[in-house]
Amino acid sequence: MARRRSRRVGSAVASTTKDRAARRSDGQSGEDQGSGFAANWRSWLLALLLIAGVVVAFLHWGDVKKFAGLVAHARPLWLLAAAGAQLLTYVALALQWTRVLRAGDCRAPFGKLLGLTVAKHFADQMVPTAGMSGNVVVVDRLQAIGASRAVALATLIMTIIAYYASYAVASLVALVLVWVHGHTSWVILGLIAASLGLSAAIPALALWLQRKGAKAIPPWLRRIRTVCELFEMIREAPTGLVRNWRIVGELALLNGAVFALDGLTMQLCLFALGTDVPFSAAFTAFIMASIVVTLGPIPMGLGSFEAVSVAMLRAMGVPFEAALSATLLFRGYTLWVPLIPGMFAARKQLKKKKRKKA
Repeated sequence: MARRRSRRVGSAVASTTKDRAARRSDGQSGEDQGSGFAANWRSWLLALLLIAGVVVAFLHWGDVKKFAGLVAHARPLWLLAAAGAQLLTYVALALQWTRVLRAGDCRAPFGKLLGLTVAKHFADQMVPTAGMSGNVVVVDRLQAIGASRAVALATLIMTIIAYYASYAVASLVALVLVWVHGHTSWVILGLIAASLGLSAAIPALALWLQRKGAKAIPPWLRRIRTVCELFEMIREAPTGLVRNWRIVGELALLNGAVFALDGLTMQLCLFALGTDVPFSAAFTAFIMASIVVTLGPIPMGLGSFEAVSVAMLRAMGVPFEAALSATLLFRGYTLWVPLIPGMFAARKQLKKKKRKKA
């Protein structure tokens, strides 16, 4: 009797273990299907970005040649200083990711994070979505570097909140500087008001989605499996990490440094052309032009950034030729120079995805 009971207990345990294993395997297969769809979707996005980069570079090859001509006739030391300021912007962004990953117990190589900043910049420039398009690339690459999906999503959400917090402060600083120089207008006030609204709406939306998950979407939309998976994926970000406001404050300071370095780059471009301009004028021109690009639908802000930047520099007393040449130099540093390594980074990531599928 004892042996029969032990056999029954053993068989019951074995069946329970099999049931658990089956449920786990079913769950894993479902995750694999979801991740497979996500991987395919991201692969298509990378391919489209790569094609867009080639097309834009071909159509605007004249702007690239203008940049090369300006570089040939500008003061080399100031050009090197501008290049150094731009390099520091990528370092600051990589430091933001490093800070969050360490808080999530992930030690990612800084060199790989620095390379990822170029890929994100490229994606953001190609698709005008207020800087959000490159975030798809970021989550994917952070997981490839070694971060868990939850920590990668937390990194994404926290950097979004920090970016728009510093963006709002920069917009207010630009408004004060415009007012001090006596160039306020209803157009400028409207643009800054719109940027402040966007700076409040996007972080609030990110936090709401992280808290609600699939519950945040209407019932009819929940029937689409991929949409539910996307919202539930955002919910995986750990709440304790996402709402660590001390870290968010540190990230906002680092991102504020990025805006200051971009303004410094504009000023150094003017110095390279022999025009002495205060930092306040260069910073205001950059911020106002960036606001128009962020709110506008034009990829890479081609034309709109240049027009607003030149107009603001002219309002600050910079001669037209110097304002136009400095803007073209600045766009060369922030747009055309990173375009080539960004395309290579997207191409490299696309190849890795194909190898994984194979």
